[in-house]
Amino acid sequence: MTPPRQDPPSATPPTPPIPLAALLALPDLGLRQVAGPSAAERDVRVQWVHTSEMEDPFPYLLGGELLLTAGVHFASAEGAGAYLDRYVARTVEAGASALGFGLAPVHDETPAALLAACDRHGLPLVEVPPRTPFTAVARAVWQAMGEARVRELWHVTEAQQALAAAAARPDPVPSVLRRLAGRLGAWAALIAADGSEVYAAGAAPDPGARAAAVRLARVVRPAPDAHRPSSATDSHAGTRLSAYALAGGAPSERPALVLATGRPDPGDHAVANVAAVLLSLLTGPHLGSAEAGRSAALVRLLLGAPPEEAAPLLGPGSRWAVVHARRRGGPAGPLAAAALGTALGTALVEPGDAVVRLLLPAGREVTAQPGWTLGVSGPVAVAALVTGDAQAAAALRRAIGTRAPLTVHRGAGPGMTALVTPDDARASAEELLAPVKDSPALVETLRTWIGLHGSWDRTAVALEVHRNTVRQRIGRAAALLEADLDDPDVRMELWFALRWL
Repeated sequence: MTPPRQDPPSATPPTPPIPLAALLALPDLGLRQVAGPSAAERDVRVQWVHTSEMEDPFPYLLGGELLLTAGVHFASAEGAGAYLDRYVARTVEAGASALGFGLAPVHDETPAALLAACDRHGLPLVEVPPRTPFTAVARAVWQAMGEARVRELWHVTEAQQALAAAAARPDPVPSVLRRLAGRLGAWAALIAADGSEVYAAGAAPDPGARAAAVRLARVVRPAPDAHRPSSATDSHAGTRLSAYALAGGAPSERPALVLATGRPDPGDHAVANVAAVLLSLLTGPHLGSAEAGRSAALVRLLLGAPPEEAAPLLGPGSRWAVVHARRRGGPAGPLAAAALGTALGTALVEPGDAVVRLLLPAGREVTAQPGWTLGVSGPVAVAALVTGDAQAAAALRRAIGTRAPLTVHRGAGPGMTALVTPDDARASAEELLAPVKDSPALVETLRTWIGLHGSWDRTAVALEVHRNTVRQRIGRAAALLEADLDDPDVRMELWFALRWL
């Protein structure tokens, strides 16, 4: 693996280089490669055309040139081996892409020593026929570059439109990554500060390339005491790696966008920069620890503080929905929680490894999100946010138990419960459930099991325990309550009590 390269302001022209093989394919020029590695197999690309008859071209080359010469300064073919070997070595040292040798008027054929030197030093040697002036070669290169530039601009423009459309989807962060991976034929991932994969799209690279990508992400992550570049590149076993810094939030918490591609096309860097800007806008406002702390504190206030304290923050008469979300396949970090909040259109997010809690205005549609299981409360007033929190938790348990991506609490209306005052209902619940209320595991298992109609398997899935554990807990609860849990009347009474405990 080569050391990561920090991408400085480029000295290359604004037009993309063109393949040398494309020049060789132009019939009007009649160019022919006669020595050196194959232009097609090595993907040799030309950035400039330069004509020189200097004995040492090194000081006059920038790198990437097709250097054209008629060999005016060459000695005769006899005994020119050492001179031509040094000439080719210096040309390679200067970074030229290829050497073009013009036949006539000086030489009728390409010197054998020049052929041998180009083969020895790995420099493609192109023979220019007498009928083709060097200016025609230069004109063909600039014309091809212009056409490539137009194609690149179309590529970038279409990619920008596609990425913008992806950012407007209900799941903007994974949508942008999927669209970026598809456009570039790459693996695209957001790598968190701890090296974990927050979101990824496209065919994953081999473990070695992925480890190199994680290391490259650290190169562009800002540090308090050091300036870091906004992008960097590396390679691993033929895979090109790129990393882009995302803006927003505390430096130590910012993720990085990393890409792994086979052979990048012109314009890919510009497309990746567009994606990095969009991802910064989608995730940046929620990344800082101070911002996350304020958001979490506000949610805790709204879900537990006295309503008279929270109501002024939300507006009089407003109604809200509480969402509980669990990420499938692993814990949800702050970035994933922030991205979920963006997708649902709310900044009121409380991150959590097991469950993420969100608050959003009632009436706003909550849709299923890829990679998440959601439980949504019914619309509740500020004074009933605690009730909404309990509804969302129950809805999430049902969603997990039934393997549904989204479950919304559907209240049956006041019904018979309206005939009992809250104080009486709470007192009755505490008396009935007194034998088990000091055991949160038994209470939660009983609530989930009754809510899932006595299904052992669904309850086990919802609680992430073995079904035998569910059976043992239910048996223990039945013994402590001295109740027959197979009796529907008993279950109904317990369910009513559990709603108030």
